[in-house]
Amino acid sequence: MGSPSRDLLREIVEPLAAVHGVDLEDVEITPAGRRRRVSVVVDADGGVDLDRCAEVSRAVSAALDESEVMGEIPYTLEVSSPGVSRPLTMPRHWRRNAGRLVRLGLRDGRDIVGRIHAADDTGVVLDVDGSARRLAYDAIGAARVQVEFRRTDEVEV
Repeated sequence: MGSPSRDLLREIVEPLAAVHGVDLEDVEITPAGRRRRVSVVVDADGGVDLDRCAEVSRAVSAALDESEVMGEIPYTLEVSSPGVSRPLTMPRHWRRNAGRLVRLGLRDGRDIVGRIHAADDTGVVLDVDGSARRLAYDAIGAARVQVEFRRTDEVEV
């Protein structure tokens, strides 16, 4: 048996993630020498700690072994939360990053840097240079959280 498809893995993993109170963000299978590496990325409001990743990992491992979807080739399972480099592509990504600084490209070619003030199902409100600016998601191209070592509102005067 060859490698299972991403869609098949999602069908198995997504309900397990939901049972553990997390959203399945991504699942990927890649060759890793004589093994395969199955990477599962989960997230939740308030973030995902190591204990929750371990719970999801045990459940996914048992389900994959029981289903025999991985065949005879051994695999390594990695369950993690998304890193800061993950692009913001869904309303929940924006909501979970409220208060964070983001850089985004608009579909018209302009770039904006602002702090996420609020997000709903249709768009986001950013604080851009002290002014609130609402943007619809369909006007936004790529967007990523910016790493801040010291936020400006934390600077001592």
